[in-house]
Amino acid sequence: MDATVWQALWLDAQWPQALRSTLISSVLGTLLACGVAALLATLHYPGRLWGALQRRLPLLLSVPHAAFAVGLFFLIAPSGWLARAIAHFSQWSSPPEWVTVQDPYGLSLALALAIKESWFLLWVLAAVLGEQVVSRQMVMARSLGYSRTQSWRLILWPQLLPRLMWPVMAVFAYGLSVVDMAIILGPGTPPTLAVLIWRWLTDPDPALQARGSAASMILLIVLLTCVLAARGLLWLMKRHQPYPAGQRKPTASRRWLKLHTPLFLVGYAVVAVLLLWSVAQEWFFPALLPDALSLESWHQADWAPFWTTLWLAIAASLLCLPAVLVWLEWGPKRLNALLYLPLIVPALPLVAGQYATLLHLHLDGTAVALVWSHLLWVLPYMVLTLIGPYRAFDLRLMTSARALGYSPWRACLHVKWPILLRPILATLAVGFAVSVAQYLPTLFAGGGRFVTVTTEAVALSAGGNRRVLAVQALLQIALPIAAFGLAAFAAYWLGRHRKGLR
Repeated sequence: MDATVWQALWLDAQWPQALRSTLISSVLGTLLACGVAALLATLHYPGRLWGALQRRLPLLLSVPHAAFAVGLFFLIAPSGWLARAIAHFSQWSSPPEWVTVQDPYGLSLALALAIKESWFLLWVLAAVLGEQVVSRQMVMARSLGYSRTQSWRLILWPQLLPRLMWPVMAVFAYGLSVVDMAIILGPGTPPTLAVLIWRWLTDPDPALQARGSAASMILLIVLLTCVLAARGLLWLMKRHQPYPAGQRKPTASRRWLKLHTPLFLVGYAVVAVLLLWSVAQEWFFPALLPDALSLESWHQADWAPFWTTLWLAIAASLLCLPAVLVWLEWGPKRLNALLYLPLIVPALPLVAGQYATLLHLHLDGTAVALVWSHLLWVLPYMVLTLIGPYRAFDLRLMTSARALGYSPWRACLHVKWPILLRPILATLAVGFAVSVAQYLPTLFAGGGRFVTVTTEAVALSAGGNRRVLAVQALLQIALPIAAFGLAAFAAYWLGRHRKGLR
């Protein structure tokens, strides 16, 4: 890359502040998400509350990032529902002069990332903790008299931390390169570095496009630097805190409050405020509730993005499922890290590379290109979803099937995959939800010819009609919820006569 491009980047007045807000939002959001997930797992696993948490996670995970950002904006903005609730008791007549969203440091974006990604990390932890080896070790530690906290500190966390490196890296990489949430909640002038890069890459000026490519390399360097620093910190912790020896004094387990409740209440409140705005006719500050309700916004909604999103998500998830099953069964396990690269590398360089390839093949703006661009992100998420149940599967069942004369293919078709029916259907729903949430691949590969509920919601967030925006955000939420609901119903129906599958 020409040195003049880097010189132009260094002289640009926007990028230092954009980098600062990006680092604050991504690092703070990742640390908070990890802390919340670790605290809830330590305090509630194993137990009844952990089971309740697992049952609620699919509903919250089905809320796409852009829709969650819109709902959180409606909730914490100076004229949002929380400010209206305070105004109801404080007799305010106008919104307060608070900078609760789109602040220059990206704190509101960090809050949204922390809440949303903590659900993802809890879901990953639930999959890992469901493995038989881990659960047996926890049961043995508790049977020896150790408290829940001691069992986690001495036994589980030393084993789980190396396995959680990939998901945490994915969370941090997403925070670095997120565009849709940053447009809604992030700072405006200058924006986060990801939004700035996106604007440069989509500018017709070749000089600005080159500047965007150079800034994308900075995102990669930041990611690698932070990952190396985190790995070095883990190495130092292991070196200076060896496994304790000698006499240990077990402590009694304590009864903890339901600390997961506030985390889930935020998700429910986001959906509730979106529902209110979608049917509100007149709702002026400081009214706590709308003056009147109407379905006019729903009647006038543009449903074309909904149907585009539907067929696109179905195509992407159905194409990926056979590939995921074949890869997990016969693919080289040591190459799993290659599949996770789209999750742990900032999305902007990958999207730009995809777009350059499509331009070279003259496929940009076609349905084939759009589906192909989504596969790059749908496939690794589906592998990440199903790899835990695959590891937990009892291989003795396959050995028995092979001893009875089944070929590897028939053993999978008649034994393994029917037993893994529930996680396979859940994986399909996850792939569907990931496709619905894609923003940058749709913009670049679609060439502006395809509009989905995600791109429509982000575009409407720059406008002023909250009712129309709430409708599109709810449509974006409805699709993944329907996918998870259908997966759960299909799993129940297909396994209704098989007690073990339920």
